[in-house]
Amino acid sequence: MQRKLEIKKRILEHFKDAKTELVFSNDYELLIAVMLSAQCLDSRVNLITPSLFSHYKNAQELANANLMSVKELIKSCNFYQNKAKNLILMAKEVCNKHNGKIPLNYDDLISLAGVGKKTAKVVLAESLGLNYFPVDTHIFRVAHRLKLSNKKTPDECSTHLEKVFKSDLAKLHQAMVLFGRYICKAKKPECSKCFLSDLCNATCKQENL
Repeated sequence: MQRKLEIKKRILEHFKDAKTELVFSNDYELLIAVMLSAQCLDSRVNLITPSLFSHYKNAQELANANLMSVKELIKSCNFYQNKAKNLILMAKEVCNKHNGKIPLNYDDLISLAGVGKKTAKVVLAESLGLNYFPVDTHIFRVAHRLKLSNKKTPDECSTHLEKVFKSDLAKLHQAMVLFGRYICKAKKPECSKCFLSDLCNATCKQENL
């Protein structure tokens, strides 16, 4: 446990000003950006959303959107066809059940079309700073390389690491995303530059020193 807490401490220190790289200006835009970011680079999402947000400025406008038009606007995003359907369904539910405002509680969020546990936790951590630790592909990879968790799915890993780390989870989530994106990368991790090298026994380490 002490090793895991030392890893947490160093990551928070190294990325003390960490924040999401998704660009948004309100909770409506945040939820859409996070939904689009599933299996898609944040940089790609940021290229898509300006036009999408200019066409559909709020949930009411998106709820009445033409499906083909939404698909066209987000077609460079992975799984864009399903995402387009879910965006419109989500907006309809927000309008019908929440008076057009994005609900900022976990149970209401996961009840929306296309919004899973990870997406809900990201929105709540980002919007309200709530103590959630959503696990994306970067964190899932890092958690296994550093032997922080051996859980088989991102959701299970998230629940496990929330119990391990307990506090500062929203900040730690953003910091560990950046650590996985820029240092402990999927291909050719920067092991020689890593501030956790002395705590890591991953098989890829010797190959990249």
